[in-house]
Amino acid sequence: MTSPKPLEIPTMDMTSKEVLRRIEVGGDMLLNMGPQHPSTHGVINFLVQTDGEVMKRAIPEVGYLHRSLEKIGERCTYNGYMPYTDRVDYIAAMFANQGWAMAVERLLGTVVPERGEYCRVIACELNRIASHLISVGTMAMDVGAVTPFPYALREREFINDLLEELCGARLTYNYLRIGGVAFDLPTGYEEKVATFLDHFEKILDEFNRLITYNEIFIKRLAHLAPIPAQMAIDYCLVGPNLRASGVKFDVRKDLPYSIYPALQFNVPVGKGEMGTLGDAWDRFWCRVEEMRQSCRILRQCLAQIPKGGEIMAKMPRKIKIAEGTEAYSRIESARGDMQYYAVAGPGENAWRVKIRTGSFTAMGIIDALSRGLMIADLVALIASLDVVAPEIDR
Repeated sequence: MTSPKPLEIPTMDMTSKEVLRRIEVGGDMLLNMGPQHPSTHGVINFLVQTDGEVMKRAIPEVGYLHRSLEKIGERCTYNGYMPYTDRVDYIAAMFANQGWAMAVERLLGTVVPERGEYCRVIACELNRIASHLISVGTMAMDVGAVTPFPYALREREFINDLLEELCGARLTYNYLRIGGVAFDLPTGYEEKVATFLDHFEKILDEFNRLITYNEIFIKRLAHLAPIPAQMAIDYCLVGPNLRASGVKFDVRKDLPYSIYPALQFNVPVGKGEMGTLGDAWDRFWCRVEEMRQSCRILRQCLAQIPKGGEIMAKMPRKIKIAEGTEAYSRIESARGDMQYYAVAGPGENAWRVKIRTGSFTAMGIIDALSRGLMIADLVALIASLDVVAPEIDR
């Protein structure tokens, strides 16, 4: 009887099939977490190599939700592609709308009217709060705290009502247009948003007492999967995942666009207050504080928005741009730095469309962070990075 071959640990450059071939003997197990696992927050699979309860690595296996969105952008007209951008990130669709609109506006040299810019920021910051509520609510539920999730959904429903009144949709909005926005604020809308903010800012304090500073929750997440600042930069993390590691970078501040230069707000960064700098708790806390700053931004927008004026720039019925002209846009989405690259084609559509999203870059660090963690900690790690499946595959 021949002795079994020693287990060869998979290397970073191996495909999932190569890993499967290598893990044949030695006592390790290869588990599939997904692609329908509720804690993966979408159709994603993780190949988990584990020795008992301890992971040796977790390899993200993506592609289950690929819909050729970039190629569709090269086949649709510039205006016709706007509804498709909602599907880049259906949890925070306003930002995907704005990124595409800004890229084409730069191709055209179009200036959006001031009131239109304020309408955009109001819609986007409401959407940021709604997205973060899903993130913090599901993260709490993923680690065993069920009560905060209905609390978060209740507040998100108030925002959905406001956005539905604004544009008629509750998830995939198609509200922004190249040159401005589709609809002006309804009569009395500012008062309704202000009433919601008065209510929600108190709820944030209650939410912190309920879960953020809950002793059991802190013990579950503090020191879990910390990401040092340099590692976060090396892996190209963006948004709250980057800022939780102490890196103070926000596109709204560092590469300002729209009317953000006229607004005052802080950029929350991780401090290692409850554990290690850049751990899972810091990533949770940053999103809660960003909701508070979004409230601050919204109050300023309601006070400063011009009382009258256009919401759309004068646009041609058919958009045609000099072939080969290229433009790049960057916005601060709920999941961080979202970027659009567009090259004009010979007709009414782009020759090349490329989208860069925060969830895709966040997937790259999971393999490195998972090594040595317990299997149960992988759930908390994925939740803390706030990945959304359609942003990964596109």
